[in-house]
Amino acid sequence: MDSQRNPPSGFRARLIGWRARRVADPVARLRYLKRATERGPSGTSLKRKGLLAIVALAIMIAVPYQASWSVSGSTEPRVFLRPEAPAFEEQPPVVWLVEHRQHVEVYSNGLRVETRHTVANEPRSYKIYDRRGQVAEVRQDGKPAGIVSHTTESQIAPFEQDQNRKLQRIGESLIEYVRQNRSYHFVIDRFGRAWRVVAESDAANHAGYSVWADGGQLYVNLNRSFLGISFEARTGNDSEDEVTAAQIHTARVLTEMLRAKYAIPMRNCVTHAQVSVNPANMRIGYHTDWADRFPFAQLGLPDNYLRPVPALWACGFTYDPVFVKSTGERLWQGLARAEELLRQEAAANGAPVARHRQALQRRYKAILETLKDKDVATEERDDHEKQREQPAGHRP
Repeated sequence: MDSQRNPPSGFRARLIGWRARRVADPVARLRYLKRATERGPSGTSLKRKGLLAIVALAIMIAVPYQASWSVSGSTEPRVFLRPEAPAFEEQPPVVWLVEHRQHVEVYSNGLRVETRHTVANEPRSYKIYDRRGQVAEVRQDGKPAGIVSHTTESQIAPFEQDQNRKLQRIGESLIEYVRQNRSYHFVIDRFGRAWRVVAESDAANHAGYSVWADGGQLYVNLNRSFLGISFEARTGNDSEDEVTAAQIHTARVLTEMLRAKYAIPMRNCVTHAQVSVNPANMRIGYHTDWADRFPFAQLGLPDNYLRPVPALWACGFTYDPVFVKSTGERLWQGLARAEELLRQEAAANGAPVARHRQALQRRYKAILETLKDKDVATEERDDHEKQREQPAGHRP
């Protein structure tokens, strides 16, 4: 990670900001900002230009948000947790188990789940926090609150007929590795087969340090509260990170089944890059799998890249040019909306943004201290081992 840099100032930054405010369409505004910052003075480094784009995005893209709660006379920073109107009908689909025989489950939407490698882990139980960082609920019924999508970052062979035996051998080794480390609840291999690895009733070591929010509910460290689905794929290389059509189809019917079974809201179907955080430097994006191009629409989901990233506005995290470089324009909008929400909350508290952010960071660290989550340490250790064996898109 690069060290933090002071944001640029002066006439050029003000001019770019003034022009950006006059571009109504968010995507067009983002494109303008990207072009404008690339035309900086010759002595300006690319990373400095990238930081200027981030600052301009965060300052200039305003997203209307209304407070749903107030804290009269309280010294606690106020966090406006208001459920957004879903882009699609929130009723979960109707999917049921049709057949359950040895090592296989078949569902009414055509989903087939391979179960012969399923293992148990720690039973799922987790805490849900309110806007004050207090425990609002403790769930011990095994019901997950959401789904985090990952890529395995494992060895990938060309998806070609003459590579069939190698594809199968790599896939089998991957499932065994995931099984030994309890890494995900499900793996979708290159042929589109859905493998249940960790039992749905248990935690899996898939999300590590992570944050997500659902209306008035805040989730911290999602190993226990969210299910982990991983595509056998790698990020960071255009020739390798394309998932197959069979994988996308399976992801759709698997997501439908899990949403039907547990009444999981669409807004809680997110990617690892959206939830991953690094408490050591208080930045998001410790993991960057699915930081761009996740097929939300093909899975029948709204584009959750556009949602304000909760780690920023609810816990005070920041981000850097390295993370933005690995993301796409859709996630940039989620970052910008989160920054705008943070500023609105700081103004409502009558505090500078920096002070408000620090208060949120203290609240997050207090929550983290109470968790002492051994699952996180396991996930982070396993991730470093995986990086040594198979370098890919995750960052140390």
